[in-house]
Amino acid sequence: MNDHDRVRIGLVSVSDRASAGTYEDKGIPALEEWLGRALKNPVQWQRRLVPDEQERIGAALIELVDEAQCDLVFTTGGTGPAPRDVTPEATLAVAHKVLPGFGEQMRQVSLAFVPTAILSRQVAVIRGRALIVNLPGQPRSIAETLAGLPERNPPVHGIFSAVPYCIDLVGGPYLETHDEVCRAFRPKSAQRRAHG
Repeated sequence: MNDHDRVRIGLVSVSDRASAGTYEDKGIPALEEWLGRALKNPVQWQRRLVPDEQERIGAALIELVDEAQCDLVFTTGGTGPAPRDVTPEATLAVAHKVLPGFGEQMRQVSLAFVPTAILSRQVAVIRGRALIVNLPGQPRSIAETLAGLPERNPPVHGIFSAVPYCIDLVGGPYLETHDEVCRAFRPKSAQRRAHG
């Protein structure tokens, strides 16, 4: 019996080729695999494949938050400077609040690997009581961005350690993580008694 809060997570892969079926999407499976290992909570997944079109991306995000009642939505792909990279524009267009620190930290993690990380335009926003985060498109980059580089000295924090407390603050479910994958950070006053 799992006594952790149930969480609804939306996963949106933004790709012309994957949405048309001419390319196997790798972003959603990579996200599911990492989040499945990181979270103790039972997860209800909502998956969407959409082309690189701002209206279609925005419609998918609105539907996942407003209708499917997702607590957390991750997008993958479409965050570079190319003409068809419009995921950040679509995300900002549906936002109620912007959280610039997520984008800053995602670029910080990626810069440890490639100098072209400065070209990334990833953003994170709040819509209603949900957090929406733009992630990179490559599976390895997704994992690095979420987990960070805890073995570095000093460590480079991944973004997911801040996600559970953010979800608390907007009124969502209490997310609990497996510390060996990613240790969630909360102030002591916000911590519940630990479940197994």
